[in-house]
Amino acid sequence: MAAAMDLFTLALFGLALPFLFGSIPFGLLITAAAGLGDIRAIGSGNVGATNVLRTGHRGLALATLVADAGKGALAVILAGLIGGEGASLPLIAGVAAVLGHMFSPWLQFKGGKGVATSAGVMLALSWPVGICAILVWLGIAWRFRYSSLAALTAAAAAPVLAVFLANGQTALAYLIIAALVAMRHHENIKRLLSRTESKISFGRK
Repeated sequence: MAAAMDLFTLALFGLALPFLFGSIPFGLLITAAAGLGDIRAIGSGNVGATNVLRTGHRGLALATLVADAGKGALAVILAGLIGGEGASLPLIAGVAAVLGHMFSPWLQFKGGKGVATSAGVMLALSWPVGICAILVWLGIAWRFRYSSLAALTAAAAAPVLAVFLANGQTALAYLIIAALVAMRHHENIKRLLSRTESKISFGRK
């Protein structure tokens, strides 16, 4: 009975609910509610905060960023309440939330690149690592104006930081997330190498 309950807990709070939380396309919902139409029809076609920023509406981009990060953090926190913060359930839930954002069933299993959701997961799992990763993102984005480069650098830094600021299990979860983020940025990596990647615009259209 206990084993069956553990399996049920893992399936529901470690996989199903976190995946569903992550799958909510807040960028699409927020921009549609603001009367901007389908965000997938502009810019990169992504549903994340960076593409929302390309509309020139910084407030909507910030709302998308907070919502996408929040759903990742919520998945981890809920799993921690159920399985305990020291257990592996929050780690599994964090990865599942990022997967949900990247492969949303509401978007025909397409989705965003997982950067904001990953940030929320990292903050909830280990806030010192999360803060450091965000600072890395901000530094690279400010200096080079490439959101993709900032995301890839921050994602790569997170598992290394976790070795020193958290623990091996957390570092492994961050490594998996970093690999997923890199996979979703494969086109951006090609454009970065060819120097054709578009830069972040902080202006208002």
